[in-house]
Amino acid sequence: MPSLKDLKNRIGSVKNTRKITKAMQMVAAAKLRRAQEAAEAARPFAERMTAVMSALAAGVGTGDGAPKLLAGNGREQVHLLVVMTSERGLCGGFNSSIVKLARLRANELAAAGKTVKMLTVGKKGREQLRRDWGNTFVGHVDLSEVKRVGYANAQGVAREVMAAFEAGEVDVVTIFYNRFQSVISQIPTEQQVIPARFEAAGATALFWKTVPASRARGCPRWTTRRATQAT
Repeated sequence: MPSLKDLKNRIGSVKNTRKITKAMQMVAAAKLRRAQEAAEAARPFAERMTAVMSALAAGVGTGDGAPKLLAGNGREQVHLLVVMTSERGLCGGFNSSIVKLARLRANELAAAGKTVKMLTVGKKGREQLRRDWGNTFVGHVDLSEVKRVGYANAQGVAREVMAAFEAGEVDVVTIFYNRFQSVISQIPTEQQVIPARFEAAGATALFWKTVPASRARGCPRWTTRRATQAT
């Protein structure tokens, strides 16, 4: 039977552990709050950018003079799936929901006789897809050493994708990611980016405003307004 001293030592140890876990909880809550604020702050920009891309894609058409990134190269045989997941686990279905969506799309393309290639961003997606689709991997982006993902990281992925498209190695590029809704809810999303297939969020549209050179200083380069649908 443990002595009184042993029990006191055990109680002290449990109290110390509780202090440590309490401090870890506070740190995690602060990180989660910063991540939520960053996601919410970026949402208006993402929605406006989607509206811009939707307008551009709808306006360029599919003529010979249309930009290839927007209109495509006229072929749809080789599909590149860019699967974006996290570097770490212990986050519920965050990664598995993205992988499930990407796997479903890959199976559909393979059944239709299309060639599937995969570029993975984040270790967890690569691990889950390796067994069934490892032979389709054409690259991997490791962000394990990146403390805060930013524009430079996204630019690196974009350059790799564009290089493959311009070299004629792929015809269609689709990205798979989780769209932030709340800290406990993310929406698995499939978005084709080459050729561009964007749907404007809501009814917000962006219209470019041409300003004479004599009045250009101090004038906004673009203005926005709410588009109304004719009835």
